Amino acid sequence: MRGTALAAALGAAAVLGVQGMAGGAELTAAPGGEGAAKAYSADAKEIGPVEGELHKLALQPKGAGEAVLSRQETQPFGLLGVSWTDPAAEMKGTIEARSRDAKTGAWSKWIALDPVKPGMDGVRPGAHGSTEPVWVGASNGAEVRVSGGGALPAGLELNLVDPGGSAASAKQGGQKKNAAQKSGAARTGTLNAAPAASAATTVDPGPASTAPQPAVVSRAAWGADESLNDEGPLYQTSGKIKAVFVHHTADTQPYDCSQSAAIVRGIHVYHVKTNGWRDLGYNFLVDKCGTIFEGRQGGIDQAIIGAHTYGWNTDTEGIAVLGDYNAGGASAAAQDAISRIAAYKLGQYDGDMNGTTTLTAGAAQTNFFGTAFEVGKQYQFKTVSGHRDGFNTECPGNQLYAQLGSLRTSGPAAQLKVGTVNGVPVQPGVDAASDGVLTVGWSTSTASDRIGSFEVLVDGVPAATVSGTARTATSIVTSGTHQVQVKANAVNGKTSTTLPVKVVSEVKPAKFTPVTPKRLMDTRSGLGGVPQAKVGAGGTVTLPVAGTNGVPAAGVTAVVLNVTATNPTEPSFVSVFPSGTTRTSASNLNFTPGQTIPNLVVVPVVDGKVSFFNNQGTVDLIADITGYFTSAGDGATHTNIGPKRLMDTRSGLGVPQGKIGAGGVVTLPVAGTNGIPATGVTAVVLNVTATNPTEPSFVSVYPSGTTRTSASNLNFTPGLTIPNLVVVPVVDGKVSFFNNQGTVDLIADITGYFTSAGDGASHTNIGPKRLMDTRAGLGVPQAKIGAGGTVTLQVAGTNGIPATGVTAVVLNVTATNPTEPSFVSVYPSGTTRTSASNLNFTPGQTIPNLVVVPVVDGKVSFFNNQGTVDLIADITGYFSK
Repeated sequence: MRGTALAAALGAAAVLGVQGMAGGAELTAAPGGEGAAKAYSADAKEIGPVEGELHKLALQPKGAGEAVLSRQETQPFGLLGVSWTDPAAEMKGTIEARSRDAKTGAWSKWIALDPVKPGMDGVRPGAHGSTEPVWVGASNGAEVRVSGGGALPAGLELNLVDPGGSAASAKQGGQKKNAAQKSGAARTGTLNAAPAASAATTVDPGPASTAPQPAVVSRAAWGADESLNDEGPLYQTSGKIKAVFVHHTADTQPYDCSQSAAIVRGIHVYHVKTNGWRDLGYNFLVDKCGTIFEGRQGGIDQAIIGAHTYGWNTDTEGIAVLGDYNAGGASAAAQDAISRIAAYKLGQYDGDMNGTTTLTAGAAQTNFFGTAFEVGKQYQFKTVSGHRDGFNTECPGNQLYAQLGSLRTSGPAAQLKVGTVNGVPVQPGVDAASDGVLTVGWSTSTASDRIGSFEVLVDGVPAATVSGTARTATSIVTSGTHQVQVKANAVNGKTSTTLPVKVVSEVKPAKFTPVTPKRLMDTRSGLGGVPQAKVGAGGTVTLPVAGTNGVPAAGVTAVVLNVTATNPTEPSFVSVFPSGTTRTSASNLNFTPGQTIPNLVVVPVVDGKVSFFNNQGTVDLIADITGYFTSAGDGATHTNIGPKRLMDTRSGLGVPQGKIGAGGVVTLPVAGTNGIPATGVTAVVLNVTATNPTEPSFVSVYPSGTTRTSASNLNFTPGLTIPNLVVVPVVDGKVSFFNNQGTVDLIADITGYFTSAGDGASHTNIGPKRLMDTRAGLGVPQAKIGAGGTVTLQVAGTNGIPATGVTAVVLNVTATNPTEPSFVSVYPSGTTRTSASNLNFTPGQTIPNLVVVPVVDGKVSFFNNQGTVDLIADITGYFSK
């Protein structure tokens, strides 16, 4: 655990800061170009410390406030600055230096060096006065002149830093080697910029952030010599970061991004060995290619006190951009890097990049704009501020400072948090509750026009997607404990995610009650209270189901509807989903102009209504109810059987051999046959297929012994083979099949039955949720299923489905992009496939069908007979004991 007493004792250092740094000499680009941050040397791949060297050369006083270091050859170096013994001594006049390029021998222009404010990193024994360091690139000669300053401080020295890893050609024989050379490893290649955690293993992890942690080059990766830092980090006594200050290093000459790590190492060595600081002053550094470097030690995820902004280091962190930004602005890559690391750090503490905060002054001073600050008083700052906002300096340069306004709005949605679950305010440490319906409310300080969409994540998987103006969304969850978050997708492409809320869901298993098939909705006539009109592109109609047509007003968890799409004008799909929830990507019917396509739908009921969405063109929709599931009162449980073929008019299986004529009916005995109980059966689940039709027609499947209603189950035209799942009540132990026009062959395969005996499985809603898509590789390999091919999908223990106790899953399976006439069979993995089929199709068709498939070994298999085809599977629920 972190020692808070130590942090409090050292907290006084937090008032101190670092001014911007001056310019550097023109450099020859190192190998590798500006595309990536690389090590300073030309060759090496090992991550590890690089030992830098500091060389000091005394300046010679000339009297009258002047001192010089004559032009001379020096040890190799890349960064320079001037120091003196007493940090409190006033340095007047002008200090200028220039360097000689180690490769070309050319001398740079004179560079003005500005003194650093004393006490930047607190009052420290052995600290020196100094100028800002300047990066000049690989150099081997220097010259310094000091003039016009009156009495000069004692101990004036030129400090030359070789950051280590420099090219071998710049080294003289017999000189000290850096750590990488000592180990026998050459140091080159692109730096490791993977996200890094806290460097201190004894420190608790920092708080999670709503913004993702960007890739950061760790201290180990840029070669920090940790032997320079034996004091350990300083942590913010408040444990928070309330603002970030943006700086520039003010190097006026260009640099190549392959040199960035060396520049950071040079600043590190200078801050410690020349200034006498405990460590590098900045918390993070950014180069013009957008690479972020970890600065002061202690951990990327920690609240670390730096030495970056005099008087304002408490509750803040400093981000320095390599380069000078007075004449020109920072690159887009650099701005993006600032935005990402600032959003991450502020997101750890519920901060808003575009907001304000209150800071306490640690020093009496006046900033660049003439605002005076008094010690101990509180002042308002923007959460992303420039160095000049707190100190009298040009840093971070006129152009970068002007860019801060757009930077503040460049991050993801801020202060994003879940506020309510199912209408109950979220309380820290208190689990939220759900009965299967999950309504999440959230808030953010970011304007809606900057947010493209929100996603509700359940256990990391999107469960609902809504617009950027929404602040609530409803979906369905399974029984168990879930982590619920909200993800905001900003218009600029950046994302943020709320901290997780623990939701404990207890879903009561539901039993099935069959009803005589009855038409509830028909957009052609306005039946069901829906408008008498086709459903347009992107349109939705909503049908009340609870409390109507014998369906209870309360306790209904799902209804079973046979939905038919007819008269479509364009290729499209229809999704049937619980009203009051956010529609997912799952579809139930797919069709093209001229088709009439039916499909059985088991759709959850949340607010007593069911919604129907059409994607393209216009279409008429019809819905016939065949039953409902309820968690209250009596009902039937489900028992798997099959898939097993019970009827085939082509061979006379189960019924007389012969097509069913116009207005004809065949009746199939089901109770007491093929393993089905003789008594107690309330409904059977049949996959019914119509084939060889001679005219456009429909087939109705209904309980024998009852009067047939207007409800239909299959619609077809000549040349088509159409399947559909049917859940049909059983009244006198038999089921009847009616054909309206022409002649047709019918096939019926049983997959299960419902019984009032109560020893079967109960139903639980889940979804609709997409489990499999061979086009995208979701759930199975990304490839069409070939002739005679099989793919197997894991269902138990995934996507909220229990790992054990599941007897069957309810899937809407869609076949698309077929190359030949074929059929698909869906059957329990671990069993032998029977002759039963679930989908039949021809090239150019997209055909859906609901499947209730038993689960034996936790998986479900899909077999394709001919050609190749893509398959999609959306789950709507499962049965379990």
